[in-house]
Amino acid sequence: MAESVVCQNIRVSGVVQGVGFRPFVWRLARELGLGGWVRNDSRGVEIEVCGAAEQVKSLIDRLEQEAPPLARVSGVVARAAAPAAHDGREFVIIDSRSGRVGTMIGHDTAVCRDCLAETFEPSNRRWRYAFSNCTNCGPRYTISRGLPYDRVRTSLKPFVMCPKCQHEYRKPEDRRFHAEANCCPKCGPQLRLVDAEGQPLPDDPLAATLALLRAGKIVAIKGLGGFHLACDARNAVAVALLRERKQRDEKPFVVMLANAASAAMFVQMGIGEPGLLTLPTRPAILIKKRGNCDAALPGVAPGLSWLGVMLPYTPLQFLLFHEAANRPPGLGWLERAQDLALVMTSANPGGEPLVVGNNEALLRLYGIADAFLTHDRDIVTRCDDSVARITSGGLQFIRRARGYTPRAIKLPISGPSVLAVGGWFKNTICVTRGDEAFVSQHVGDLDNAAVCDFLEENVAQMVKLLGVEPAIVAHDLHPDFHSTRFAAEFAEQRRLPLLGVQHHHAHAAAVLAEHGMQGKALALSLDGVGVGSDGAAWGGELLRVDGDSFRRLGSLAPLALPGGDRAASEPWRMAAAVLHRLGRNKEIVERYAAQQAAPAVAQMLAGNVNCPPTSSMGRIFDAAAGLLGIKAVMAYEGQAAMLLEGMAQRYGDVLPLDLGWKISQGRLDLLPLLAVLADEKNPERGAALFHATLIAALADWLRTLVPDEEAVVGSGGCFLNQVLVSGLRTRLSAQGMRLIEARQVPPNDGGLSVGQAWVALQHLVGR
Repeated sequence: MAESVVCQNIRVSGVVQGVGFRPFVWRLARELGLGGWVRNDSRGVEIEVCGAAEQVKSLIDRLEQEAPPLARVSGVVARAAAPAAHDGREFVIIDSRSGRVGTMIGHDTAVCRDCLAETFEPSNRRWRYAFSNCTNCGPRYTISRGLPYDRVRTSLKPFVMCPKCQHEYRKPEDRRFHAEANCCPKCGPQLRLVDAEGQPLPDDPLAATLALLRAGKIVAIKGLGGFHLACDARNAVAVALLRERKQRDEKPFVVMLANAASAAMFVQMGIGEPGLLTLPTRPAILIKKRGNCDAALPGVAPGLSWLGVMLPYTPLQFLLFHEAANRPPGLGWLERAQDLALVMTSANPGGEPLVVGNNEALLRLYGIADAFLTHDRDIVTRCDDSVARITSGGLQFIRRARGYTPRAIKLPISGPSVLAVGGWFKNTICVTRGDEAFVSQHVGDLDNAAVCDFLEENVAQMVKLLGVEPAIVAHDLHPDFHSTRFAAEFAEQRRLPLLGVQHHHAHAAAVLAEHGMQGKALALSLDGVGVGSDGAAWGGELLRVDGDSFRRLGSLAPLALPGGDRAASEPWRMAAAVLHRLGRNKEIVERYAAQQAAPAVAQMLAGNVNCPPTSSMGRIFDAAAGLLGIKAVMAYEGQAAMLLEGMAQRYGDVLPLDLGWKISQGRLDLLPLLAVLADEKNPERGAALFHATLIAALADWLRTLVPDEEAVVGSGGCFLNQVLVSGLRTRLSAQGMRLIEARQVPPNDGGLSVGQAWVALQHLVGR
């Protein structure tokens, strides 16, 4: 071998499988005149390359700088390799190799424009094909059974590629070069439309589905990570029927629209918002409604100021809009507003996990769906749609799932693997490997056996995919959560240590983890409820966090929970607790005469029977909503606070109430504000006054207790309230204090497992 030739073995880690990385390396090596090979293995991508030293260095530098759009390179490590028989001209992709897992499967991505162009070109062999994909787009996580990422480990294994698809797969210049999910109408999955009894319906499945939707029917449509229940969002009768059948009385639905131009008919699109709607990850995004929205989409998002909007992300979904537009050729129609608007809600009856199988759909959605648009490609992993809202700092997750799972969150330290099992509401689990935290897709509320089973399946799958054995299991302090009991069983079976992490400590730690922050930090944690270290119900906490420990600096003044947990879903009870504290107990029965339990609640408060105290900010929001007559009994969790926020947005800015709060012995007491709301006749003005005064009170509380602090971490479900957060951010900035917010995971309980994992990892490795 010539003296000027060097050989290097290169290890690339991160999300580098199923994203076109090997073809990218092949093209780069050929361009640079290098010889060698590239392959997938269980740790990522391995490359052996020989050639001129300068060209080899160029390849190494460009691996990260020019990586494919779906790749996330976390490391490139090169070392000298023994001279090999590469002549400097031949570079090949070789078969994958198994071993100890050190990489992760990529996330699902919306179909790319190139694939859409083929789908909408009548002369193309993929014209109106519902499963087009390439190395730059399509499903990954939801079709994968294991690593390395190869077709035999996906749900495409049963579909043998036809000669034309094989040619694309083997042709280096093609964007489907080594696209493991490559397929076409001749060799790939096929659509099938069946009625409620499972009997095939005649004619074109797409055309027939659209006809059913336009006729006011409900159709279950198989997606990437599960089924959706779809209906015509403009049809009030169809929307009401879906609510009745799904037993979802008032909770808002997400609407799928063809493009941003279509969305602009219903929502107020700000600068940059159309681009966020078209992200390849395609989350559903909450956007402020236009005045005509509720009339145009009756019953879709009742009483709220925003609409959940999602654009199509699979060829199948695009094809429904294409059908409604009368099958125009090309992509031009996608630049124009389209009339079709579809409710697309998760097919999970009764709060159960998503329906994923064809036979399962017929059984579990019987009586809900009138027809089923299915196909024969299996969904390996359930994965719900991600939901986010737009803030001044970009997207903020409400639910993190499809498109983002299983992306890793980089941690500032490395250590043994940790399993964290989250809480009760909006459960997720988190597994760490080295200096990365992998948070699962949304699991759901652990209030039925099916969701509890899904949590356990998720743990088994995540541990298997990551190839780790946890060294510790972290959980919430609440002893009755299924996640807590499961953690104990899992740890006992494997003889692992358990670590209980206080709920609000975990909320704060989740934000610290994603920002790579170690050491002491100030944290403001505001949510509905979490068991405190003293066993009481916390929820409005100012904490000094230091790694795996914390200290409570202050809290909201306690308010009674008349009837215990029941008060969390009945804001009138929290309003009654306020009236009692104000010495107005006698008003409770008359004011809430419509509530059968009002006399009993008044008596409970008077005798302090079954009225445990809580420092919860969520219950303060409920009390305000109850006092203003906005919502007496909630139809879904957080409804009262969401309605209150919407009313404040509609009313606009007001000055905070003078002397609307008191601070004593570290406690923030909002009773003076609530006393004013008790006599407020205009609910919208009251909502605006509540938010303005709360913002001023929180800022004053921080200034009083920690006057020299430069930053505070904001966490907990209340930090999804944009009126509160934007106002607090501005107030604190004026005081010289920066608000550090959740970005990569939700601030609510969906991020709890990440915080638990970060606390446990610091516990293991020391501070």
